[in-house]
Amino acid sequence: MQSFLASYMLISLAEMGDKTQLLAMAFAAKYPLFKVLSGVLIATLLNHAAAVVAGRFISTFIPMEIVYLSASLSFIVFGLWTIKGNSLNGEDKKNFRFGPVLTVAIAFFLAEMGDKTQLATVSLAARYPGALAVLCGTTLGMITADAAGIAAGVVVRKRLPQEAVKWISAAVFVIFGLAGVFRTSMPRLGPVLSAAVTFVVAAASVFSASRIYRRQAQKKFDKTAR
Repeated sequence: MQSFLASYMLISLAEMGDKTQLLAMAFAAKYPLFKVLSGVLIATLLNHAAAVVAGRFISTFIPMEIVYLSASLSFIVFGLWTIKGNSLNGEDKKNFRFGPVLTVAIAFFLAEMGDKTQLATVSLAARYPGALAVLCGTTLGMITADAAGIAAGVVVRKRLPQEAVKWISAAVFVIFGLAGVFRTSMPRLGPVLSAAVTFVVAAASVFSASRIYRRQAQKKFDKTAR
């Protein structure tokens, strides 16, 4: 249950405002909601099944301490990635000679390759036991987030304000990562040194987040100035 709940929560948050959620919202303007979500489900199951297999493979051949620490640090990276955000880059404009469900599934599958939700699934599968629970949690998290995004987009009928959701999602990822760093380093370093290491990692995360924020603010200012 812990594997399922952690996977569901983290992937739900990671998907909020992500490229693939925007892609699902774009397809919802063209196709019926049920067909869009069916395509998302097919693509997510295939994509995340491969990610879970990769995660379990990693955990088999690499010492668990290294796996846990790497997964914890990767959560922090995903949090910073969430702040940075991304865009569709034309994925919603691609045309495939299939029906709506397969069109959405193919486009979504390709967009998800290398995306932070797929990489987060690899980390979750390496960090938590129960491959099936991780797969179910991440898949349901994707469906929940995409359905919520589509529903909200239909109600509001304009681009959703993503800033607050983005920062909350990033904070949850970073907190999970910091907790993992502390928990993993405790047996070897003890509470004091573990707290010190965690503080350094937290400070580096805050510094990186502030740099990303300043860079984005500068880009917005430059666009406005033009």
